[in-house]
This record gives sequence, structure tokens and C-alpha cells, in this order.
Amino acid sequence: MLRAGGAVSRGYGAVEAIRARRRQQDWALRKARRETQLVSKRLLRELQDDGEEMETREPSVTQEEVSQLYQRIQHGSEDRLAALQSLCQLLHLAEAQKMFVSLENSIHVLIGLFTSNLASVQLKAAQCLLRLSHADDPNVSLVCLPATPYLLTYLSGQSAKFTEQCLYILGNLAAENKAVRNQLLLQGVVQALAGCLQSPHGAVVEAAAYSLSQLLQAKEAREKIVPAVLEASLTPRLIELLDLDSELGMPTAVECAWCLHYIVSSGVASECVISQGILHQAVTLLIALGRAIDSGATTDGVELLIYPVVRCLGNLTASRDATPLADCGLLPALSSIISKFLPTQPSVSRECLWLLNNLTVGEERFCSAFLKYNLVPVLLQLIPFCGGINTLVLTLLGNIAEMGPELCEKLLQHREIFSALCTSMRTADTEAVRLALEVLHLILMHCAQACVEFANQNGVEALEAIQYNSNKEISVRANFLMDRYFADKAV
Repeated sequence: MLRAGGAVSRGYGAVEAIRARRRQQDWALRKARRETQLVSKRLLRELQDDGEEMETREPSVTQEEVSQLYQRIQHGSEDRLAALQSLCQLLHLAEAQKMFVSLENSIHVLIGLFTSNLASVQLKAAQCLLRLSHADDPNVSLVCLPATPYLLTYLSGQSAKFTEQCLYILGNLAAENKAVRNQLLLQGVVQALAGCLQSPHGAVVEAAAYSLSQLLQAKEAREKIVPAVLEASLTPRLIELLDLDSELGMPTAVECAWCLHYIVSSGVASECVISQGILHQAVTLLIALGRAIDSGATTDGVELLIYPVVRCLGNLTASRDATPLADCGLLPALSSIISKFLPTQPSVSRECLWLLNNLTVGEERFCSAFLKYNLVPVLLQLIPFCGGINTLVLTLLGNIAEMGPELCEKLLQHREIFSALCTSMRTADTEAVRLALEVLHLILMHCAQACVEFANQNGVEALEAIQYNSNKEISVRANFLMDRYFADKAV
């Protein structure tokens, strides 16, 4: 959870109210992390290219054109394969999708070709089904539902390309509604995906993990899907694939990381996945990423892997003792990631700061390690940034300062800390001002010499300026600090 520490509010007279508000904010944050739905659908790369080509040369389609293609397919003409190829291209267009599914028995004919004993016809029919499953209109994509028994059966086939397409169709359908997911569960989708995750083909494993993630992010995942995944023993394989050096590639690791994030955030299996080694694997991966960043060896899209791994680790450490990780190099790695992505991907930095807050709250060893690795200057450079960056930094500084005199004295060795706090107090961000006052109070309370240093850096003037802030809570806190520590310096 995120907090700046209970001792911050000492002397303000409304301790319990402030703590209650903080607990409510913590709960809301955890709920948001758990329930954020990242529903998406996916096409194979070559189908995306076909669609881009269609956009440039065929912006619209007529009912007659779709009907003629359907007739060529339906009557088994010699150019059926070419007709399927043309239909697949047309099904990139939403209007063509609706026209095709409105034709009598069209989906049953397509499924019939999908179950053909001609591999080339099967593959093209699968591409058409994939197009339909990718439709924005759920009424279109759901016409593929009768194909699910065949899709699951073909997952054990010999063609990796065909298996991959079947997996993406299943994943797209799983995103639609609860009834679809219930049907897939009854048909044994989890067990089928377990087999695909063991495939030697990276594209198949990636597609299987994608389909699994579509199931796991459903609202009913906690009650139905996560238990089925645990029963099928999928989590050890997912954890194993969190590896940059895996021959299956980074995209596979990304999909497996999202699966693990959804499993962990469900709250059902945290201890189970911890016992299977997820903490070690996630930390090892982040350290490797940090080193790659420091050496300039990172690859494009690595942030797609950082997101789910950091979220997964953050949720795990929010509810358990994280001190065994304190000396493993995780903090410098997160610091490198924050610095790397702040200019271009600030949301990555925000995720890492959230994890750092979870690691340091109430954890003296982690707070000490933060100072040991000299990471405070990195934090202070982030103070001017908005969008939640500054408030997370101030909260983290509060976690460290709450540990007492020894760590506060080490914070004071960074003379720019008071300048950073004053910068925060001058902003229009009410939450940043409140947190800056809390951190300042902790430091002043624990270190007598801090009052002199703060005054020497013109901090008193900044404090006086917000004594008459329109926000009553900020005004009360500023007046309290002036009265307690600088009464003799008031103008």
C-alpha cells in the first residue's frame, strides 16, 4: 500500500481522521490495480498488413461483392481458395463483416471449411474466423461461437501456424462476455492452453498466454478461472517464461507476465505463486533490465514487459514482508528504469515508484538500502514532475523519514532536499503540498539541526507563504510547523 507514515500527522489533532482517509486511499489504489481491465483483441501480423493494404485501395464494399464471394466459397468452385483470400481481406472492413454474417448459413459454411481436410482451405477459413473474432461489434464476433469445440480440438494439431491462429480466435472470443468464457471453461479451455504453453514454438506459447490472459482478466476470474489455472498447474510454466534470455522471446514473456499479474491481483493465489518462485524470477528479471539499461543494451518495447512485472511484484509486496529482497540490487534497477523512461514513458516511472513505495513503507531495511545505494538524488530530480510522479516521490521520502533520526540525518546529507520540498510547497497541487509538509514535519521532528538548515535555505519564507492557503488542512499544518519550530523567526 502507499502511505507516508502514521507519525507524520502527530500534533495535528485529527490523527484518526487522517489515517482513515489514507487507508481509504490505499484501498482505492489497490482496487484500481486489481480491477483495471486491459481488454484487447489481436490479429496476426500478416493480417494487420493485409488490413492496412485494404485501407489504401478499398475503402468500402458492396453487399453484392460480399454475396458473390460467399457464393464462390459456398458452391465449391475451383477458385475457392482465392475467394477465401479475398473474403479475408474484405473482412477487415466493419461493414463487410456485418454483410457476411447476415447471409444465410454463412458462419456454418465458414466453419465447415475450417474443418475441411484440405490444410490450405482450413488455414484461410481460420483467417476469416480470426477477422470476425476481432470485430468491434460483439454481435459480429459472437457468430464464431459455434467454432469453439473445433478450435479447442485443433490446438493439439501438428501445424504451429494453424494452432496459433486458433489460439488468437479463442483469445478474442474470451474477451467478449461471461457466457462465452463459461462455455470455453466447460469445453476444457484451460487444459488445452496448458498443453500449448509447453509448445517448442514461441509464437504458439505467446498466443496461448495471450488467450489465457483474456480469460484471467475477466471479473469472474477470481471465482472460476484462477482456481482452474491453479488446478492445471500453469503458474510454474508462466513463472519460468519470465526470462529475457528465453529462446521463446520477449513477447512471450510479456504475455506470461500479464497472466501472472492477473492471477496475483485476484488475491486467490499469492502464497501459491510465491512458493513457486515468482518473487525471485520477477526480481531477477527487473535487475537484468536495469543492467541492460545501464549498458545501453535495451530493446524497443521493453516497457511492455516492465509494466506487468512491476505491477505483479508491487501487489505481492503490498501484503507481505519484503525485507528478504532488500539487498538484492532491485532498488538500483528500478532507479535505472525510472531515469530511462521518465522523458518518454512517464507511466513506466510511475509504476516503478509505486513499487518502491510498497517496498519501503514500514520497512527499515529497504529504506536503509535506498540510502546505501545513494538513490535519493534520483528522487529529488523527479520532484518537478506532475502526473502523480511528484506525489509518489514525496510519499517515498516520507516512508524513509518515518524510520527515525538516523535515516533522517542521512536524508539531510542531501542538502537539496529542503529546496525540493519548498518547490513542492509552492505548487498548485494540493496533495503535493500536503505531502511536502508531512515529510518536512518528520525531518524537523527527528533532527534538531534540520531547523537551522531549513531556515538557512529560505525555507521559512516558503512555509509562511502557505500559512494562508485556501485549503484549510494545508493552512493548519503550515501554522503548526511555524508555531512548533520557527516561532522566533515569524515575521
